[in-house]
Amino acid sequence: MIRFIVRRIAIAIPILFAVSIVTFAFANLAPGDPVSAMIRPGSDVRPSDLAALKEALGLNKPFHERYIAWLGQILQGNFGATVSGTSVTSLLIQRIPNTIKLIGLSAVIGVSSGVLLGVISAFKKGSWFDNLMTAVVFLGVSLPSYLIALIGTMVFVIGLKSITGVGLFPSGGSADPNSDLPRWLDELWHLALPVLCLSFGLTATFLRYTRASILEVMRQDHVTTARAKGLGELLIRRRHILRNGLLPIVTVMGVVLPLLITGALFIESLFRYPGVGLLMWNATQTREYNIIMAVALLVAVAIIVSNLIVDILYAFIDPRIRYQ
Repeated sequence: MIRFIVRRIAIAIPILFAVSIVTFAFANLAPGDPVSAMIRPGSDVRPSDLAALKEALGLNKPFHERYIAWLGQILQGNFGATVSGTSVTSLLIQRIPNTIKLIGLSAVIGVSSGVLLGVISAFKKGSWFDNLMTAVVFLGVSLPSYLIALIGTMVFVIGLKSITGVGLFPSGGSADPNSDLPRWLDELWHLALPVLCLSFGLTATFLRYTRASILEVMRQDHVTTARAKGLGELLIRRRHILRNGLLPIVTVMGVVLPLLITGALFIESLFRYPGVGLLMWNATQTREYNIIMAVALLVAVAIIVSNLIVDILYAFIDPRIRYQ
């Protein structure tokens, strides 16, 4: 098992190295540079001053020298500074907890509700509940998270406010300083709609795969044999169907977790939720390339680590994988 984990980690290291090169290259190929972002439109700046500023920031060096210097700083935990001189690392430290809250709550709600509804839908195949869940799957898989967020905002914020005068959820932000609610409850209220919009697609995905997996196990011979032996239906479902039918769900987690991470970036931008996604969106408007590179690299690391955890978890569940 240790050899399996070491091999997976060894595979992840060159992938991270390649991602860092691609991230740095795309950021440097983008139009403009940090120097042009510092200059106000219409201001009279001499070319010699621009050249001196680029030299001070190291922008006139060859690509490979700038990449090596940047990578060296990244390995030390230093992601550089913004145009105004603020540390990018400090900005990330402030925003990452909010993004973790959003992704964590969405994952818990999406996975638990999807698996539960998928199991019930499989056991009630052909019923009105199963047909309703099929419609939910169709909507959740077809609609991207940002479109779900727009619909949720129009219905639960703008629509209800135009009818009743009060929206069911706040339109954005993470807290209201003038709220009479306790701080933690106010933050949870602001987080409710983004979490529901982000977890909807996750719920539909797990519902779909759970239902299909349970139905496949129900048709297998060992379930038929258990019924022929006279075992109770509850015992058959718990011991023979659920135990085997939920194993493939771990594999699905490796597929949807990257989508959950990238979806959170769009959700934060739409709801103005102060997380890493909103930080990156604002950075694209002001051409803060250090922030863009830092967030892109952190997202890639999070996706690779999540897939690594899923691989290790699946190896614990299915011993055959360790010896292949």
